Amino acid sequence: MNYYVFVLSLFLFCNSNAQTKTGTTVWKYPTQGRIVSTPCIDNSAIYFGSEDGNFYCNSLSNGQMLWKYIAGRPIRSSATVAAGKVFFGCDDGNVYALNAVNGKLLWKFMTKVEQKYDLWDYYRSSPVYHKGSLFIGSGNGNVYAINALNGKELWHYTTGGIVHADPVVKHDTVYVGSFDGSFYALNEITGKLIWKFKTIGDRFFPKGEIQKAALVTNDAIYFGSRDYNLYALNRSTGAGLWNMKEYGSWIISTPYEKDGRIYFGTSDSHKFYSLNNFYGEVEWKTALPLRSYNTPVGYDTLIFTAAFDGHLYGFGQKSGHLQWIFQTDESKRNYSTVYDSTGHFRKDFTLYGNDSLTLVGEQKIMKLGGILATPIVKEGVLYFGSADGYLYAVKID
Repeated sequence: MNYYVFVLSLFLFCNSNAQTKTGTTVWKYPTQGRIVSTPCIDNSAIYFGSEDGNFYCNSLSNGQMLWKYIAGRPIRSSATVAAGKVFFGCDDGNVYALNAVNGKLLWKFMTKVEQKYDLWDYYRSSPVYHKGSLFIGSGNGNVYAINALNGKELWHYTTGGIVHADPVVKHDTVYVGSFDGSFYALNEITGKLIWKFKTIGDRFFPKGEIQKAALVTNDAIYFGSRDYNLYALNRSTGAGLWNMKEYGSWIISTPYEKDGRIYFGTSDSHKFYSLNNFYGEVEWKTALPLRSYNTPVGYDTLIFTAAFDGHLYGFGQKSGHLQWIFQTDESKRNYSTVYDSTGHFRKDFTLYGNDSLTLVGEQKIMKLGGILATPIVKEGVLYFGSADGYLYAVKID
């Protein structure tokens, strides 16, 4: 039995009571940088940006590039397509609007050159389209409303920290969190503050930074924080409904909701949870080999989540048993640089330590072809980017 099969078999034995299926690669497309943003599908095309500074439009059926736009700086913002245009943010501080058919620049809106909060600040805010307007956060601490037709500013609201979370628009309200540790509800038309909620904070992370987007339902809002909490708020008032403390671990993942449960991964405790969405009670939890920051996605009776170890996992929605798995090629090549034959971290691998050791550890993790991006599913195929620079199309069955 080779090394990879041995390590994987240990993980499957501990997490699954049934035969585990393996995803099949339909196609993969190479870029020259990590892909941390979520692709966007519109009809027969898929749109995505890469840290190589290019924005791509590819064929959904075979992955071949249809056109690309050279932005020149890393793109860590997910795209959205609406009204014949495709919109995305870039690390040069611009929000871009391109013709969705040919990739020609229509307009760009300048915020300010982006900022990186720390080593684990992988993402940038993504534009959200609603009723002819775009809403996006910025490294300068502002949340912007932009006219999607011409790129003119409609309003901005200033928070106390970097805003790299995606806004969510629902019932004429813009909901967004900030690295200042506050979660904001803003009037969609005027940008005026409706209410604000401050995270609890923690001894080591007193700000309680909010890094990614919230899940907003008809009555509640769910989001994670670096103060080790998952929060549930009343959508209308911002009052707390419940919170779950994951001791010793950030919760970065945007939760996913299905059939009265919410699903999310954790950072340092390397777990994946299913919670009752009304009370916050744990329905089930399972181990992951490494941190998970992406938003899970459901298909049929499976819930899919990705991890920084270069795997995409499919768990039974009700049982939490591992039923499906896919590994990126770079993860197969480099898995033994991080994990030993028992499936644990190697003794010579340091996940966290002083600054230099942590940086080396993070570089090794990124060479696992980690999946930081949120997968999207269409007609039984999962589409997602990887730290190995590839955009993958993987068939579930």
